[in-house]
Amino acid sequence: MTDRILGVLGGMGPLASAEFMRQLTLLTPAERDQDHIPAILWSDPRVPDRTAARLGTGPDPLPALLRGIRGLEAAGCGAIAIPCNTAHGWIDGMRAATELPILHIVDAAAEALRRQGIGPGPIGVMGTAATLAMNLFQDGLRAGGWEVSTPTEAEMARLVTPGIALVKANRVAESHAPLAEAAQALATRGARAVVLGCTEIPLGIAAGPAQAFPVIDTIEALALASIRWVRREDA
Repeated sequence: MTDRILGVLGGMGPLASAEFMRQLTLLTPAERDQDHIPAILWSDPRVPDRTAARLGTGPDPLPALLRGIRGLEAAGCGAIAIPCNTAHGWIDGMRAATELPILHIVDAAAEALRRQGIGPGPIGVMGTAATLAMNLFQDGLRAGGWEVSTPTEAEMARLVTPGIALVKANRVAESHAPLAEAAQALATRGARAVVLGCTEIPLGIAAGPAQAFPVIDTIEALALASIRWVRREDA
């Protein structure tokens, strides 16, 4: 039993948020309903496109993100998890607007790398064009000693961006081939593991044969970080 309620700022996209809730449930050590984590999902797919906003072709999503945070605050949540990597580009604005801790998905990914025994060295990171342009993972993981490589512009245009779009369109099975090809390209160039730094990408990667190298599912990593917060293992 816990008095901590997790707030989930979701809808970016809806399937990734649903998968986060599924993994939060499956990864929680529990034998009965009451052992599970109290969580409130704010799933609002009306949040403006984060990639378009960061690339200067769409409206700012911060007002919609803050609306969700206010709703989670009013519901009594004690911390916020955001199962959308690109939305973390606005984390400073979100943190400035709330006293609730916001669990950072890059920190969760770094912990997942360490948990899998992948120490400093070459790794790959996949993500939306905006996430990579903001250097969210590159800066965060390089600070931890990892050498980060990302898909080429051609791989982004031909494989990663279309693969993410297929997941958002509920064509998950079709997304596996392009996303897996992009991950394999990073491994071929020397990455010992690939961080799936967009919450749509793990869904596509899981829709086909397993990769021959470690991949870091950022949905799973954030779910585990959330469980640690609820169980006060973050203290």
